[in-house]
Amino acid sequence: MPSRRDFLMTAGAAAALCAGCGSTRTGPVTQPVDVPGAAAWDWPVGTPQAEGMDATAVARTLDAGADLRALRSLLVVRHGVLVAERYYGGASADDLLGIQSVTKSVSSMLVGQAISAGKIGGVSATVRELLPEATARIPDAPAARLTLAHVLTGRTGLRYDWSTDGRALATSADPVRFALDLPADQPAGTAWSYNDAAVHLLSPILQRAQGMDIAALATRDLFAPLGIRRYAWSRDRTGLPFAHGALQLRTRDLVKLPWTMLDGGRWQGRQVIPAAWVPDSLRRHGPAGWPAPPITDVGYGYLWFNGTLDGRPLIWGWGYGGQFALLAPSLRLAVATAAVPPPVAELANQTQAMFALVAQMVRAAG
Repeated sequence: MPSRRDFLMTAGAAAALCAGCGSTRTGPVTQPVDVPGAAAWDWPVGTPQAEGMDATAVARTLDAGADLRALRSLLVVRHGVLVAERYYGGASADDLLGIQSVTKSVSSMLVGQAISAGKIGGVSATVRELLPEATARIPDAPAARLTLAHVLTGRTGLRYDWSTDGRALATSADPVRFALDLPADQPAGTAWSYNDAAVHLLSPILQRAQGMDIAALATRDLFAPLGIRRYAWSRDRTGLPFAHGALQLRTRDLVKLPWTMLDGGRWQGRQVIPAAWVPDSLRRHGPAGWPAPPITDVGYGYLWFNGTLDGRPLIWGWGYGGQFALLAPSLRLAVATAAVPPPVAELANQTQAMFALVAQMVRAAG
């Protein structure tokens, strides 16, 4: 059973994840965007039993979701077949629902594509090399010395406090300057810490490298190939889409992300995410500082969490309030959820309940 300390740390984790969703509450209303050229494709639908899952356990888990007031969707894909799908609280399959900090995992996928295309030299490239104009104005900025690997693995060493800096970042007139102004409080590459401001640097980095903003990049290189026909994505005050949060997708589209990674970066036989990037992105680069009971041994890849459940490896994107894009490679299973961001006082209970629900669904697969 999780300890009181686990619950408290989970509350801090969920609150830090909230820093990535503050922009959706403080920025302008985000309009949905249609994706030109997106394939008109949706999941084949089957039954849990036909795909080797415990149908009774799946049904019980779907019913238990109704007890979570904030839950809006729970979807399960097994062997490439949609075997479970339920919406709650008036939500529907066509709704664009916030995925919060799972957006970070999307940004990681775009970085992998940029490196494969030769637009970025690799994860050893520094922020100074990737943003020379911005860093020239603050040449001694600790962030300028960071590598992409430091940012992607959450080991920037920069001081960032979600309780004050999250909202300040979301409303900053210059979020790049905000990140470059952060002081260092430990050597880069050592301890893991959650830092939305550092991750948001991926937005100008990718725009400079690729010649278009990350929303346009995702439209062309990720959403269209995956048949994601509609999305919404909030922007900062300079016009850059937030790299660390604020993307909205249908949950049927959200679950395509972990499934694509599970399938080695392929979608319907097409290599969408570079094959060499996938294992390096998903593997453990070190421990993460947040517990996620009943998942144990929690670590961090390139903006993906990883851990084990009953000895089976799991990888997931994790957003505030219980947004998950999870893959269980050994089970050929992907799970996606969306939930309403809760008040701070309810964060611990909601996050714990969402993890327990997802774990029940994974266990139903074996």
